[in-house]
Amino acid sequence: MSRLLTDDEITRQLADLPDWSRDGDTLRASYEAPDFLAGIRLVQEVALLAEAMDHHPDMDVRWRTISFALSTHSEGGLTQLDVELAHEIAQEATRVRATPTG
Repeated sequence: MSRLLTDDEITRQLADLPDWSRDGDTLRASYEAPDFLAGIRLVQEVALLAEAMDHHPDMDVRWRTISFALSTHSEGGLTQLDVELAHEIAQEATRVRATPTG
């Protein structure tokens, strides 16, 4: 179980995640992959990371654009797990040469 982050903690940690934004109790980011298969590789890698963390994002695939939404539903908001997974997703996006859309 992870505790809810304060607004100040979320704001401070988002400074290290420039491609992510806060939307209420959700962290969001979208990335455009160089091609459809690279986008699917990103989804697959994030799925493996999420399973290992036992913390699963919402993912939306639209051709080459992959959108992610993170929130700890069991806690009713944002926790450190969301921030950690956002960092992992950002690293995987870089690895597959996907660029942020926002």
